[in-house]
Amino acid sequence: MQIHRDQIVAWLKAYANLLSEKKEYLTELDAAIGDADHGANMDRGFQAVMKKMDELSNQDIGTIFKTVGMTLLSTVGGAGGPLYATFFLQAGMKATGKMELSLAEWSAALEAAVNGVKMRGKAELGDKTMIDALVPAVQALKTAQENGTSLSEALQQCAHAAEEGMKATIPLVARKGRASYLGERSAGHQDPGATSSYYLLQTAADVWSA
Repeated sequence: MQIHRDQIVAWLKAYANLLSEKKEYLTELDAAIGDADHGANMDRGFQAVMKKMDELSNQDIGTIFKTVGMTLLSTVGGAGGPLYATFFLQAGMKATGKMELSLAEWSAALEAAVNGVKMRGKAELGDKTMIDALVPAVQALKTAQENGTSLSEALQQCAHAAEEGMKATIPLVARKGRASYLGERSAGHQDPGATSSYYLLQTAADVWSA
């Protein structure tokens, strides 16, 4: 089973819609430990992406991802913009010229994307960032792929790992980003970047398994 370009487009549209719905919630999370702009920034960035979808819908997956990345880079402020831009630009490099992706190809693209985010943000697991959702998600997807798991099940396992990683940020003391300025006071709050990252992968699982 493959992930077709049209499913990639459907995923991005579904994620943009979800960000619009969850904008206030993400901003509430960010207000507790950051600049209170993550929800608004992500929503603005993906609304800009949506304006390019008509012209992108007949392009290859790599071009779609790279255009998403460049659009986010130019429209999203805060720390999230460059990090999500890096995510899509790195994924795009792995998907150049492809009209569909196998589970192995998506796993490789996601791993490249997450490694790019780690390098850009210089964050590690346990720093209370989006990495805490993304790294377990990549590991779960790779394990599922190596075990011969079906695409839909592998995607759900990936999303579940992201959700667990997101929840695991609550007790952590932030070591990176704006939240790190709060020190011990950052504990007890769920990281907004980890939350939007979980939404990204849960939306993929829902759309591509439909």
